[in-house]
Amino acid sequence: MLTSGSRELVFTEESWMVLCLFPEQMAATRELVTPGDSAAGNGQRSHLGIPEAVFVEDVDAFMKQPGNESVDIVLKKLDEQYQKYKFMELNLAQKKRRLKNQIPEIRQTLHILKYMQKKKESPKPLETRFLLADNLYCKASVPPTDKVCLWLGANVMLEYDIDEAQLLLEKNHSMATSNLESLEEDLDFLRDQFTTTEVNMARVYNWDVKRRNRDEPPKAVVA
Repeated sequence: MLTSGSRELVFTEESWMVLCLFPEQMAATRELVTPGDSAAGNGQRSHLGIPEAVFVEDVDAFMKQPGNESVDIVLKKLDEQYQKYKFMELNLAQKKRRLKNQIPEIRQTLHILKYMQKKKESPKPLETRFLLADNLYCKASVPPTDKVCLWLGANVMLEYDIDEAQLLLEKNHSMATSNLESLEEDLDFLRDQFTTTEVNMARVYNWDVKRRNRDEPPKAVVA
């Protein structure tokens, strides 16, 4: 968390990644928009602050801009930007896979909690099976209880009331589902950016080929 004036800026893992990959673009931004904020006040998501690739409509004017002294320099810059977009896509895709695996596990745990909640007033023990090792299950008899233990990660387990555990998991499920939807939008946005960058690279390269052909002196025709 960083403080800018009177406002605290909360950086997520993805925000830090964007800040490291695109320092010049982020430095030019007057205020970092966090994933929950709207972009430019129009209600659109900021897509983690990932800079948008601008389509090069007029290559002649583009090549006259400061810093675009030669085609090689421009193509190198565009290729670096393309590789950064691809790196971001790879990391977001990995996070998407983790969420897609996590959501069914949360649903299954919620289903178990609801079943335990129904059985907690019953005098009969709950007959179940637990995973002892890979592909090896063992029978267990669980006495009626209103307490459960949840793994929170980093080798940390806490005891909760069943109602509290259910509320926590429902909140986690809602958050994971929302994050998954946001990730899918961010991945679609990223694919648009490196597609635009690829098109820009092709336009600059073709512009250079035409320029060289135009500047090349005509070959003498032998009668």
